[in-house]
Amino acid sequence: MFTSCRCANAIQHSMKQASIFFFLLFLSVKGFAQLHWQEVTANFAPLPSGIKVFYSNDSLDGKPFVGYYVEASLKDKQLNFTTQVGNGKRYTPSQYYSGNDSPYVVVNATFFNFDKNQNLNVVVKDGKMLAYNVAYVKGRGSDSTQQVRPFRSAIGITKKRKADVAWIYADTVLLKPMASQVPVNALDKKEQGKIDDLGFKKWKVKTAIGGGPVLVQDGAVFISNDTEMLFAGKAINDKHPRTAMGYTADGRLIIMAIQGRLPGIAEGASLVQEAKLLVVLGCREALNLDGGGSTCLLVNGKETIKPSDKEGQRPVPGVFLIKN
Repeated sequence: MFTSCRCANAIQHSMKQASIFFFLLFLSVKGFAQLHWQEVTANFAPLPSGIKVFYSNDSLDGKPFVGYYVEASLKDKQLNFTTQVGNGKRYTPSQYYSGNDSPYVVVNATFFNFDKNQNLNVVVKDGKMLAYNVAYVKGRGSDSTQQVRPFRSAIGITKKRKADVAWIYADTVLLKPMASQVPVNALDKKEQGKIDDLGFKKWKVKTAIGGGPVLVQDGAVFISNDTEMLFAGKAINDKHPRTAMGYTADGRLIIMAIQGRLPGIAEGASLVQEAKLLVVLGCREALNLDGGGSTCLLVNGKETIKPSDKEGQRPVPGVFLIKN
């Protein structure tokens, strides 16, 4: 976390609104059954020493589970952490693999709409924004008649290979995304002038890709679903295929894909379970990415989990890549 981006007023505001902002705050992982992860890097060879692959088919809270995660060293200068968008089109992860010099890792990331093939989260490549956060969504509860701007989360990597998960203000009026190190409540159109007072700072990242909600902060479960206005009601407890990304204090990037929607074989995970898994792996910060039928993680062009759509890999308008 970039502590230099903290704003005292934003922190105070967030603390006062904590009961509204969060469904879960620093949830304990005590009693959570740890999965046994087996290294399977050799199954995806050849890979550089900075990338390792792990697999588990242990049961998760008594239910069938299948998952993989990639561990990549942020310090390894032979690895290029980058992104790619479809520029108005959607492609399968395998198509991104073929069209981008066969990267080591391809993973889906942003949420998107199907009618315009538009990423609904920020995407940054070589310091330039290629996609932006959704501008407005319909409010909830007493604000259901309002159009409000949610500040959704992303993971970014600087030129010095430092990772950060933050809440982002990014739209077409900006050259660079703005970031807050604390969650910020949504604003309706009448309140747009308040953005400058909410503690957002320029986010000096070379690479970034968004999703949401945040799952882990300061090494503990911290789910900002309500603030980011993502999954309604009790949907964070629903089990689905999941994609997530985080980083550890010692500079390891963790990319996780959880298989789901296969009763008796792989039933997926809830956001709460996903967050706990990332905490157990040592993530300092982490966030959820688009899941369900979009979840797909390729290593050297090979599928890890089996995508849940009957057609196979779902075409998506943006991906995160690790290249040579």
